[in-house]
Amino acid sequence: MDGSLITFGHWLQNREFALAIAGSDWAYPFVQAIHFTGLSLWVGTNLAVDFNLLGFGKKSSEPLQLSKLLLIWNWIGFGIAVTGGLLLFSVSAETYLTNIAFLTKLGLLIPLGLVCHIVIQRNAPAWEKLSEVPMLAKVAGFADLLLWLSVATAAVLIPYVG
Repeated sequence: MDGSLITFGHWLQNREFALAIAGSDWAYPFVQAIHFTGLSLWVGTNLAVDFNLLGFGKKSSEPLQLSKLLLIWNWIGFGIAVTGGLLLFSVSAETYLTNIAFLTKLGLLIPLGLVCHIVIQRNAPAWEKLSEVPMLAKVAGFADLLLWLSVATAAVLIPYVG
């Protein structure tokens, strides 16, 4: 790990707000609950679209229509998750920056963004015009599901690996 990142982590975790969260009996669990609430909204809306692409569930709406309906909730969830995540990160930034599970989690979020927002969002209008969901859409939905499972697995492993 680059020394300047470790220095940044050390600096961040010694900011007043990070020390306040770390030193409080209630603040850390509260911030964690905020992060998990945001994740539930963000991941849940993505999974709803992925399952729709794969043909699971009630077909009351097409993938593009569902994606449009959930878009605002997706971005609200993203904002809440990122805010909570940054606050949690700030408490032990130096440790997180050397944790392979945390780095894996972050490394997987970039492909998730690419799969979800580039492939699915850009192609959904064309897919909706077809009589059936094309194989590319199903592959994108399945890849997104696998990536989310991988992110969740990495997140769960953070406390157990160094």
